[in-house]
Amino acid sequence: MFFNLVILVAFFLVDFAPVSCEVDGFIYNGFQSRNISLDGIAEFTSNGLLLLTNSKTQDQGHAFYPNPIHFKNSPNGTAFSFSTTFVFAIRSDYGNLSGHGLVFVIAPKRGLEGAFPSHHLGLFNSANNGNSSNHVVGVELDTIISKEFNDINDNHVGIDINGLDSVAVQPAGYFDDTGLFHNLTLISGQQLQVWVEYDGNTEQINVTLAPLYVTKPVRPLLVLKYDLSPILDQTMYVGFSSSTGSVPTHHYILGWSFKTNGKAQELSQLPNLPRLGRKELPRFLTTGLPIISLVSIVIAISVVVYYIRRKKKFEELLDDWELDYRPQRFRYKDLYTATKGFREKELLGVGGFGKVYKGVMPISKLVIAVKKISQESQQGMKEFVAEIVSIGRIQHRNLVPLLGYCRRKGELLLVYEYMPNGSLDKYLFDQPRFTLDWNQRFRVIRGVASGLFFLHEECDHVVVHRDIKASNVLLDGELNGRLGDFGLARLYGHGTDPQSTRVVGTLGYLAPEHTRTGRATPSSDVFSFGAFLLEVACGRRPIEPRQDSDDLILVDWVFLCWNRGNILQAVDPNIDNDFVQGQVELVLKLGLLCSHSEPSFRPTMRQILLFLDGVVALPELSALGISSAGLTFDHRGGFDDFVKSYPSSLGNAHSRCLSVTDSLLSEGR
Repeated sequence: MFFNLVILVAFFLVDFAPVSCEVDGFIYNGFQSRNISLDGIAEFTSNGLLLLTNSKTQDQGHAFYPNPIHFKNSPNGTAFSFSTTFVFAIRSDYGNLSGHGLVFVIAPKRGLEGAFPSHHLGLFNSANNGNSSNHVVGVELDTIISKEFNDINDNHVGIDINGLDSVAVQPAGYFDDTGLFHNLTLISGQQLQVWVEYDGNTEQINVTLAPLYVTKPVRPLLVLKYDLSPILDQTMYVGFSSSTGSVPTHHYILGWSFKTNGKAQELSQLPNLPRLGRKELPRFLTTGLPIISLVSIVIAISVVVYYIRRKKKFEELLDDWELDYRPQRFRYKDLYTATKGFREKELLGVGGFGKVYKGVMPISKLVIAVKKISQESQQGMKEFVAEIVSIGRIQHRNLVPLLGYCRRKGELLLVYEYMPNGSLDKYLFDQPRFTLDWNQRFRVIRGVASGLFFLHEECDHVVVHRDIKASNVLLDGELNGRLGDFGLARLYGHGTDPQSTRVVGTLGYLAPEHTRTGRATPSSDVFSFGAFLLEVACGRRPIEPRQDSDDLILVDWVFLCWNRGNILQAVDPNIDNDFVQGQVELVLKLGLLCSHSEPSFRPTMRQILLFLDGVVALPELSALGISSAGLTFDHRGGFDDFVKSYPSSLGNAHSRCLSVTDSLLSEGR
């Protein structure tokens, strides 16, 4: 009787173990048992794959072994040696565009509360990233370059300790037996295997990467001397974290093995990834009866005729030089379908350079905004597309992601991520849906300033936007300001001089030196930002036509209110009085300072952020030499670059703004 009971217990343990189970060790050859703790958008597929992220964007998924693992004998003890290996695959519907990758993670808890998606990989957030109290060790497989975390490229493997600034990092690849390095592309959809090993005696971490079914390379990709004893608690949880940004991406785990004080077991008999593309037609349709063949011929002729008729409708321009930009190029047919044939019901707005339509991509269901720009002239198109693609690779939380472009006949189409709350000008002018309070407006101002500082100083190239205004600032689902519409942007190398171009922009936002020389610089962007500051704070456009008198020039009006000693008179009357007066005065005075006609007297975006954050106090305008006779800056203002006086009558602002003719604006790029 006792012997039979032992046998029953043994069968029970086998049925309910993940695949095999032992103290501080486990193996999953696929995930049919589903004995894994999931959260976020992580899920299991029907054939036993662990899917960390799916077609959702701006989201994250986590998967952890449900039981804690012992990493020490005591809280202050030495960390055990451990070994793990897993097989993964990353697939995107957009070629070289993808989500942000995945991380093997050792953490104190199974849940990663407060973690952000996108470039935070579902692991940390902007507040706790880098904190020593995290006690988190990770090996990241990162597919997006994030300058914020000093990433080396958009295809790398890194070791993370308590933050996303990797302490060791290398481009993805492996060394063969001869020592030759082979590059690997993480988002290729290929099945890749990772080995992570820590030796508690030598305090060394080895990370190795190779294609599946390739023997484990002798030489690791990453070798790091690091004592994990202060980082790891006595018991920890092991698992995976992954996230998506603007592009839906599938992050798969096919199998996983882990062991402390020993070598992780080898993986075998892993489940298959889903098929790419459509399944083959059944045999009877290709070898059927003669009547089926006859019908097939008739259908084929009809399809050819239909295709010829539609081909002209969806005909695109594709030059040889565009082959390098194929991942960033959208098919016109897909955009036509997404916008329902560019119907008027899908129209989001009309600007000086084209119409903007809302669309939903037919397969991925990605929500996009498509801007159609008329481009009859092909001069400079190669350089223009090169700049658009370069700008499209830039990512920042206060910039609208530019996903790609399409060319067709006399049209250029730019594809952006859709912002659900539309453009800022709809909340400022012409009977808005609802009025933004001051705190919301100031957060938008701060966000746009942060985005411009990133473009001017933190990118690989200097990016000059050239068209900063409320209608080009879009609001996401949380009413955060994002600078968009990069159709007029220019970029050039740091330390080089910008080239002269045709004058483009919007009347009232153009810096005077830009209209004279045709050179767009960060300082001319600052001038436009000054006009933007005033229109957000005052609820007025830079130039307002009047029938019974001269046009209202907003900068004149704000200066007049300041000169009378009551600058708050210029504030938008729709704003409730529940605001900090000093903060509103700061924005108005900063708008006047940025609107100076002499570029050298305007602050940089770095200085503007310091003013807005209260790190540096903005000097009083009277101390800068501004008088009722006009704006006059002298060296008493406290700016190192204000080394001379420059009189600039605000009374001439009207003529200065109107000096740019409509013909200049209509020339485009």
